[in-house]
Amino acid sequence: MPTVSVRYIVDDVDAAIGFYTRHLGFTEVMHPAPPFAMLERGDLRLLLSAPNRGRGGGQILPGAVPEPGGWNRFGLEFDDVDAVAEELRAAGVAFRTPVIDGVGGRQVVVEDPSGNPVELFQPTRPEARLQQSG
Repeated sequence: MPTVSVRYIVDDVDAAIGFYTRHLGFTEVMHPAPPFAMLERGDLRLLLSAPNRGRGGGQILPGAVPEPGGWNRFGLEFDDVDAVAEELRAAGVAFRTPVIDGVGGRQVVVEDPSGNPVELFQPTRPEARLQQSG
């Protein structure tokens, strides 16, 4: 059961569903209306909302139009970030960064079809892992 929920504003919900399910291991939970879908991957529930004049998380309000982008992001853990990056590059996925070595692991930032960043992370220190052993 998911324990955290993240909402991303996307330009095209169907394209985003395809990206996250095909490339990053998410499953579709529901897609009840064109401007909204809910996906899951482990403990993460990803809410996808397109800007719209209706109700909900993508609702356009006076003086505030939701839009994708920025640098805030969520991270997904992988055992071999280089292999995943190679597969995504071959599939034509857009990259914001090369694979880089950080203080806790290797990472790369890719973009969904709307330009939202997603960090792919390979821990190199035990304490950087999402699941601690022992």
